[in-house]
Amino acid sequence: MGLLRDAFMKWLLEDAPHGDLTSELLIPRDCKVKAVVIAKSSGVVACIEDLSEVLELLGIRVECRVRSGQDFKAGDVLMFLEGSARSILLVERTLLNLLSYLFGVATSTRTLLNKVRMVNGKVRLAATRKVPPGLRYLVKRAVAYGGGDTHRFSLSDAVLVKDNHIAILGGVANAVKTARERASFMHKVEVEVKSLEEAIEAVEAGADIIMLDNMSVEECSNVLNELKRRGLRDKVIIEVSGGIGFDNIADYAKLDVDVISTSRITMNPERVDISLEVLEVLGN
Repeated sequence: MGLLRDAFMKWLLEDAPHGDLTSELLIPRDCKVKAVVIAKSSGVVACIEDLSEVLELLGIRVECRVRSGQDFKAGDVLMFLEGSARSILLVERTLLNLLSYLFGVATSTRTLLNKVRMVNGKVRLAATRKVPPGLRYLVKRAVAYGGGDTHRFSLSDAVLVKDNHIAILGGVANAVKTARERASFMHKVEVEVKSLEEAIEAVEAGADIIMLDNMSVEECSNVLNELKRRGLRDKVIIEVSGGIGFDNIADYAKLDVDVISTSRITMNPERVDISLEVLEVLGN
C-alpha cells in the first residue's frame, strides 16, 4: 500500500505541481463536503478497494458501494466520499482517470473471456507485460478481477525466451537447453516461436510452454496438427499471442490451445465513463 500511496502522490503532483489554483482561490480551507462517484456506463469494478485505502490515508472518508469483480450499470453509485472539499477536488481527476482505465481493463477482460467461453471452456485468457509504466500492479489485478490470467507480473517472475534471446544464443534449441540447465526447478521454460520449425525444435529441446507468436489461425492449426502427429502435443502447454482482439479471438479459441494472451485488454481497453459529483456542503 505504501508503494501505491507514493505513486498516487506523484500523480497528484503531476496534476497540481503548485497546488489547485482554482479551488484554493474559491473554497475555504476548512470547507467539507459529501460527494459521490457515479457510473455513467456499464462495466466491471476493479481495484476500488486499493484506491479507497489511499484516499483514506489522504484524510478522505470512503464508503464503497461495490466491490472488485462486480458488474455495474449506468447510474449505479460506486463510492461515497466525505472530507475536505479542496482534497476531494484535488484527487478528482486522478481518481477518475485511474478508475475509468482499470474498470475498462476488467470490463474488456470479461468481454473477451465471455467470447472465449462460448466456444472453449478450458482455454485461459491472459494479459501481457504491455502495460503503461507505473500501473503494472493495479492493471494486473484488474485483469484478474475481470476473470483473466495475469501471466507474469515482471521479468523476474518467469523464464520466457523471446526472439532476441534466441538470436543471441544462436537458435531455439541452444536457448532452451541453456535455460533448462541454469533455471531453478521451480521455473517452467516458455519459448516464443514464429514458425512450425521453431515450435517443433522448442518442444523437442524440452520447453514446457511454447508461445505461437503473431501466427494466423491457419498457421497455428498447422503447428497443432503437426505436434499431434509427432506425439508432442501433450508434452507442452501452448499459448497463442499477437494480433488477437475482439474480432478474431473466438477463431483462436476454437483451436486446441491452452492460453490466449493479448495486449488488447491492457493497452486499448474499453473506456468506462464515471463522474464525481458533490452532494452536500457540510460547513465552512
